[in-house]
Amino acid sequence: MDEQAWEQLLNIKTAGRDDSQFDGEHHPYEPTDYAVLERLISTGYIGKHNVLIDYGSGKGRVSFFLAHETRCRCIGVEFDERLWERSLANQKTAVVGKRVEFIHDDAVTFKVPKEADCCFFFNPFALHTLKRVLANIFDSVYQETRRMRLFFYYSYEETEAFLLNHVNLQVEDVLDCRDLFDAEDIREKILVLTAVSYTHLTLPTKA
Repeated sequence: MDEQAWEQLLNIKTAGRDDSQFDGEHHPYEPTDYAVLERLISTGYIGKHNVLIDYGSGKGRVSFFLAHETRCRCIGVEFDERLWERSLANQKTAVVGKRVEFIHDDAVTFKVPKEADCCFFFNPFALHTLKRVLANIFDSVYQETRRMRLFFYYSYEETEAFLLNHVNLQVEDVLDCRDLFDAEDIREKILVLTAVSYTHLTLPTKA
């Protein structure tokens, strides 16, 4: 289905790019293409027993889509108050509004719930911020041992290199999404990563 059809089915309004809050630290709002999300769910990595955190959730597209298609529970974390308010407005009309939650918070200070076992990132913030967010995720897994699967879509080259060489992350899969678009773009992929050791994690400092 195309974007309009998905928006109608989910009964939400998430289309359009917003550069007004771009400051180099937090990247512009741009919703993940539905075709990319369709490819993600086709893998079976996310199911009804999972709890997924969508970092930089914007107007809520990823959360609404995944909750509808996989029956998972989603928690969206958004720094921009205006976008967070738009996600709340969408939640009132969405067909899966009860399976999603949206929190207005900085990703760095957000406390990872112990039941969360998946995280989705669409290039939401700068690398030094991502390092602090990962530290929180690793700390949560260390405190409450569980499989934690991370999905990174459309990462910058620097970010991808950092993730692929991280001592606590293992590449589980790479979902190539280039065929979904006309233009050739090597960043059109989803990195699927998992923590490699739950009892001997090397926790990075938060400084």
